[in-house]
Amino acid sequence: MDVSANKGSGGGRRAGRGDAYVVGVDFGTLSARALVVRVSDGAEAGTAVSEYAHGVIDRELHGRELPPDWALQDPGDYTAALSAVVPAAIRDAGIDPSQVIGVATDFTASTCMPVLSAGTPLCQLPGLAGRPHAYPKLWKHHAAQPQADRINAAAHERHEKWINRYGGKISSEWQFAKALQVLDEDPEIYQRAERWIEAADWIIWQLCGTETRNACTAGYKGIFQDGQYPSRDYLAALDPGFASFAADKLVHPISPLGTLAGRLTPAAAALTGLPEGIAVAVGNVDAHVTLPAAGSCAPGTMVAIMGTSTCHVMNGTELAEVPGMCGAVDGGIVAGLWGYEAGQSGVGDIFAWFTRNGVPGEFAEQARRRGVSLPQLLDETAAAQPPGASGLIALDWEGGNRSVLVDAGLSGAIVGLTLATTAPEIYRALLEATAFGTRLIIETFNASNVPVTELVVAGGLIKSAPLMQIYADVTRRPLSVIGSEQGPALGSAIHAAVAAGAYPDVPVASSAMGRVNRDVYRPDAARADVYDELYAEYLRLHDYFGRGENQVMHRLRAIRDRALEGGSR
Repeated sequence: MDVSANKGSGGGRRAGRGDAYVVGVDFGTLSARALVVRVSDGAEAGTAVSEYAHGVIDRELHGRELPPDWALQDPGDYTAALSAVVPAAIRDAGIDPSQVIGVATDFTASTCMPVLSAGTPLCQLPGLAGRPHAYPKLWKHHAAQPQADRINAAAHERHEKWINRYGGKISSEWQFAKALQVLDEDPEIYQRAERWIEAADWIIWQLCGTETRNACTAGYKGIFQDGQYPSRDYLAALDPGFASFAADKLVHPISPLGTLAGRLTPAAAALTGLPEGIAVAVGNVDAHVTLPAAGSCAPGTMVAIMGTSTCHVMNGTELAEVPGMCGAVDGGIVAGLWGYEAGQSGVGDIFAWFTRNGVPGEFAEQARRRGVSLPQLLDETAAAQPPGASGLIALDWEGGNRSVLVDAGLSGAIVGLTLATTAPEIYRALLEATAFGTRLIIETFNASNVPVTELVVAGGLIKSAPLMQIYADVTRRPLSVIGSEQGPALGSAIHAAVAAGAYPDVPVASSAMGRVNRDVYRPDAARADVYDELYAEYLRLHDYFGRGENQVMHRLRAIRDRALEGGSR
């Protein structure tokens, strides 16, 4: 397994022999990364990254072709990465493992899986390795859209009060839609699943030997509101065989974020090289755990975690219903506040797709000669032109739309192509489209009496200065930047410190251990004026294709699916 370390991540602050440390482990889409953090001030002492051996399983599984919109993972990759990345980070930090007092993890979500009552994933049982529904369904698995449609229709028909806390729509990415897909398509696997669990909670099970359910995934991905899941009667209306889903496969005490899940077991200590018995924090989601890493849990601070997708998270003092949001959850980010989430299904994924498929070879050769990456070359070339110079406008829906339309069946579009259009111009239009999507999310929150007072960016994409400047210009807001390249892992480390008793709560730990660089990118008024015009066109296309006036994207998807059913992929 490929493991890489990054010595000196603590900004030159040496690890002290008498200092206490915590470890945060961030399980991303393609890899896991561990960060060793000093408890007293959040100094980052060491880090390491380990790629998953199987990555995203979206084309075939054991020689069997997977249908479109599937995305699975192998849970063995999670534990293998854990065993590689934690010891490597400890070595990189140059500390003694005995100095570590706690560990915490975060995960992509909703990444959920069927397991036995002892926690064994069904895909690891004899005879089930070739059954796709026995595997974890990654967050970007969108093949459960028909089930999500049923869930939403029934909720509105029955006037279920929880539906409006999710912007009026439950996503195909979440627990209930994915579980209902298993029942529809492989009832045997559904029946054999004794528990249905988020990977965020499953990995904690592996560390402390105890099943737990965290407030974040339960609320945002599991429709847990006001102390309960959707009723048995409602679930029976979806399918009689689904009536006991929550009672049989989900119900478990919900643990507040930052609390103690348990103690590191001897087996987990042997796996990670950490001391047996140290604190293990309750699980969390990569996006939500990042907000405390930015140094403030105050209401109004929206943190956009920009990677393969983007999640927008913020706290509020009161409950409000925001159209197209991914959820409003009491204590969903920190205890005592309402946590809000919105997001974009594809951001970095869109840029990577175009880089792989839409760039002439001459650009790759130019990047090689200059010794820069192809995305960096595209960034520089695209940024050389002023806004509007390409004559292009795009919709950022190559991965479907998460907010504010909540429709995985939508697809991308580029308008204004001519025979003179260049690859960097298309690339820039895609960068701008994602910024327009974020602006619409911010405006929707503001219009719903959940004011966004500050915008902080985090995640891998913050390394692109041209992209960040586009976001500042499009949103007409200064962008603050998280002071860590490992925001989720730092956020997890903050939760580990709280679980270990070093701080009384997450906000206090955030103030001591988190960090942010204020107003790094400022909007340019002239560019922002042009973007106002382009944004107006984006909104027209957004509503035309996304709000029912023209269902061509759904019709094309249906034609594609029929064609694939009749032939090879």
